[in-house]
Amino acid sequence: MSATRPVTGSDYSRVEKAIRFLDANTRDQPSLAAVARHLGLSESRCHHLFHRWAGITPKDFLQAATLEHAKSLLRQSRPVLQAALESGLSGPGRLHDLFLSLESMTPGEYRRAGEGLTIRWGIHATPVGEALVALTHRGVCAIRFLSPLQPSAIDLQPSFPHSRLVRDQSSTLPIATEISHRILNRPHAPLSLLCRGTPFQIKVWQALLAIPSGSVTTYGEVASRIGHPAAHRAAASAIGANPIAYLIPCHRVLRNTGAMGGYRWGEERKRTLLALESATTPL
Repeated sequence: MSATRPVTGSDYSRVEKAIRFLDANTRDQPSLAAVARHLGLSESRCHHLFHRWAGITPKDFLQAATLEHAKSLLRQSRPVLQAALESGLSGPGRLHDLFLSLESMTPGEYRRAGEGLTIRWGIHATPVGEALVALTHRGVCAIRFLSPLQPSAIDLQPSFPHSRLVRDQSSTLPIATEISHRILNRPHAPLSLLCRGTPFQIKVWQALLAIPSGSVTTYGEVASRIGHPAAHRAAASAIGANPIAYLIPCHRVLRNTGAMGGYRWGEERKRTLLALESATTPL
């Protein structure tokens, strides 16, 4: 069996240089190719050297640095959240996406816009504010965080114009409770999601479900994951139209620059969710 090649002083200097480069350019989300060029190495050599010395890949390091940056911003300007993070919200990795399944409406159901469908809905408190929760017999069909600036979020009729809407707090309470458990890293029960969207939107939302808690990605990477690398604008539009907040984790998508970007339910809430996930996910 061959011995592991030792790390030399020059290797150490290169990896140190790579770390400084990644740390200084987090907002730009540099690629492996950019790191390799900075070191004057091939991509393969750069990847293996970094992993052998640091124990993680350059991409993993960049991801951690991005989330640490988000936490730093929150610590500086969100004292309430800082207190929450210092109150024991830590654990052995988030299980936010465990036991989540997404089912799309059939083309006929999509065209009928909810005709013959009974939707039960309620408004409940969560750790990140009040949320409207709506479900059908086949699963959760809407989650919307509420704020005084978005009173229209309570109106489900435009999304399901021909459905029968019934306010039923007792039916939606178990879903709201499970959402709160998941936000606080205590998932308990499986959930089924029912989405009304175009085939392209459904693909995008399925791609979002594949992003692990504690991780972030970009609009361009989501477009590539569904086989349409040039369609990053269309992917961004589909992400913005996500009907099931938090459970379909569009909050984990950043701009290509690494900046937070917009969020339908408020950038502050996006930062809060990312910081909570970062605090409870081991690097």
